[in-house]
Amino acid sequence: MDPVATMPDFLLYALLAGLALAMTAGPLGSFVVWRRMAYFGDTLAHSALLGVALGILLEINLTVSVTLGCVLLAVLLVALQHKQWLASDTLLGILAHSTLSLGLVVLALSDNVRIDLMAYLFGDLLAIARSDLYWMLGGLALVSVLLAWLWRRLLSITVHEELARVEGLPVTAIRLALMLLIAIVIAVAMKIVGVLLITSLLIIPPAAAQRHARTPEQMALGASVLGCLAVLGGLTLSWNLDTPAGPSIVVSAALLFLLAVVVPRRA
Repeated sequence: MDPVATMPDFLLYALLAGLALAMTAGPLGSFVVWRRMAYFGDTLAHSALLGVALGILLEINLTVSVTLGCVLLAVLLVALQHKQWLASDTLLGILAHSTLSLGLVVLALSDNVRIDLMAYLFGDLLAIARSDLYWMLGGLALVSVLLAWLWRRLLSITVHEELARVEGLPVTAIRLALMLLIAIVIAVAMKIVGVLLITSLLIIPPAAAQRHARTPEQMALGASVLGCLAVLGGLTLSWNLDTPAGPSIVVSAALLFLLAVVVPRRA
């Protein structure tokens, strides 16, 4: 008997969504690791809760409101970093905590609104619906196509930004495009691993793959494979031990990272 055919719908949706996210987050997360953008990802993830609050307040689709919120914040960050009024880490810290707190305040002030805040903070992958799955697959497919199109240019500004600028590449536009791709992934993935854990899936698998990869493409592919293994391991753990799906996936990714550290590099 085909195990996929006998799998409950909610578990099948969770598996498909998790694998799609892992395959997209691997290559994208590689740039997050290379460019040391982990704190930027955290800032966008924290701002996602503000998008949820505004979506509820304005009575619009939460996925749309979160996506718009993350994209607008990414554009704002690029603009503020270009002005160089503050150090980047200081600016990111201010925006991360401010947007998260503002989101919580807006939710608290919203009358007759009751939401499962834990689901948004830590994810609820097993509760994903067919419509959520379609939104995710569409958003992740768009990100994957754009990332493949921009791959060489992103590598150029990552290896040597000044040389890329001298060669005529629009460095600021390419950097903004990367931030927008990260914003879209965070927005569509929030329901899977939650606001507080999304950057873990963008960082841990690429960091694990980096140790044994010899080329950027090997690292991106390895990160996708490790991300898929983390999703499979996390869902198995969640199904058998009744643990939260999102944190279980991150724990599986962390174990894979430890395994990558322990296994000796090839000569």
